[in-house]
Amino acid sequence: MSFASETKEELCRGELSRRCCAQAEAYGALLYCNSFSAGGVRIVTESEAFAARLPQLFQKAFKVRFDRSPAEGERGKRVFLLEDREKLSRLFQTFGYDPRESVAHHINFAVLEEEHCRSAFFRGAFLAGGAVTDPAKRYHLELATSHYNVSREMTALLQEAGFSPKETTRKSNYITYFKQSEAIEGFLIQMGAPLAAMGLMNAKAEKALVGSVNRRVNCEAANLDKAVDAAMDQVMAIRALERRGILAELPEKLRTTAALRVENPDLTLTQLAALCDPPVTKSCLNHRLRKLVELSRS
Repeated sequence: MSFASETKEELCRGELSRRCCAQAEAYGALLYCNSFSAGGVRIVTESEAFAARLPQLFQKAFKVRFDRSPAEGERGKRVFLLEDREKLSRLFQTFGYDPRESVAHHINFAVLEEEHCRSAFFRGAFLAGGAVTDPAKRYHLELATSHYNVSREMTALLQEAGFSPKETTRKSNYITYFKQSEAIEGFLIQMGAPLAAMGLMNAKAEKALVGSVNRRVNCEAANLDKAVDAAMDQVMAIRALERRGILAELPEKLRTTAALRVENPDLTLTQLAALCDPPVTKSCLNHRLRKLVELSRS
C-alpha cells in the first residue's frame, strides 16, 4: 500500500461524531471531487477506505443516499453519483449555494468558522482530491480542484491556519501544494493523520542519518586518498635522496624515518609514529617526512 493510501486509510478511521464536521468534510469532498454542479455530483476514488466512508459521511451530513454506488467488492476506480434534484437541493441549501444565481463555486467560510470544522474540510478535500508522495522519495502534498475560486480561497484558508502553500495549474485543475516537510507534517496532523506525520518524520530522520553516514564515509575516503598520495610522494622523495647519495649522509633520525616509510608505505602517520623506537608523536614524524621531501627538491 502506498503512503498516500495509508494516509487516507488513517483519515477514514476517524469517527463521524459531529454533524457540523461531517458537513464540513463532505463540503471539502464536494469541492474537490470530479464534479459538483447543478447537474449532479460525481465522486471517483481508488481509496477503498474513502469509498467505505462516503455513504456514512453523506448520511450523517445530509441524510441522503447516493443514487449510484460501487458494487460490493468492486476494485479500481469507484464511482458515486447523486442526481436526484431533491437530494442536490439539500446539499446546495446546506452550503448556501444557488445554482441559478451562481455559476462558479466559492468556499462558504461561514460553514467553517470552528477550527474542528476547518480541519474536517481539509480532510474531505484531501480524501477527494489530494495526494501525498512517499517521503522516502521526496516531499510533496497537493490538493487539486477544477474550481479556480475554490483553489484561491483554499490558499487563503490555509494561510489563516498558519500554512504557506504554493499554487500552480495542471491541465484543467488548480493545485494547492506543499513541498516543505514541516508544512506537510503540520497539515497531516491538522487533518487528523498523526501516524502519517510520524512516518514522514521517521523518513526524514532516516534520510538525515544516511546522509550523515555518507558524508562521513566520503570524508574518510577523501582523507585516505590524501594520505596515500602523501605517502607515495614521501617514498619517491626518499628514493630520489637515495639515488643521489644524500640519504646516507642524513642524521640517524631522518634515516630511520625514511626506512620506516619505505618499508610501510600503506601505514598512516599515527601508525608509523608508533613503530619508531622510541615512539614519537604524529606531528614529529610528519615534520621529519616533510624535511625529507624538501631535501629531495633542493
